[in-house]
Amino acid sequence: MKSKNEVKTAKRLRRKKHIQKVVRGTAERPRLVVYRSLNEIYAQLVDDQTGRVITGLSSRTPTLKADMESAQGKVNQSRAVGKALAASAREKGIEKVVFDRNGYLYHGRIKAVAEGAREGGLIL
Repeated sequence: MKSKNEVKTAKRLRRKKHIQKVVRGTAERPRLVVYRSLNEIYAQLVDDQTGRVITGLSSRTPTLKADMESAQGKVNQSRAVGKALAASAREKGIEKVVFDRNGYLYHGRIKAVAEGAREGGLIL
């Protein structure tokens, strides 16, 4: 019998597999991928045609240390990561992205990254 955590992880991976069939990123409109660990949040812009990461940030990035200290709570830190990723993308001339929630439910920290990216000027 599987534990509750194993069942949740299996469901997330199944959702992720189905999402990957539909969501693809290009150089003009890369894929914004979000990964959530217990304490940190990671976000990357990926060009699937070349298989390269255009830019990526996390709540552990040294340049975001001041933002992480001022943002209390994981949700606020996730929003700050989304804003910083949007600023980094706009510097590289990217304005539109495809949001890949990576199998996670669109709620909490995942939603905060998307909202932060929108506040930063990206079109999802």
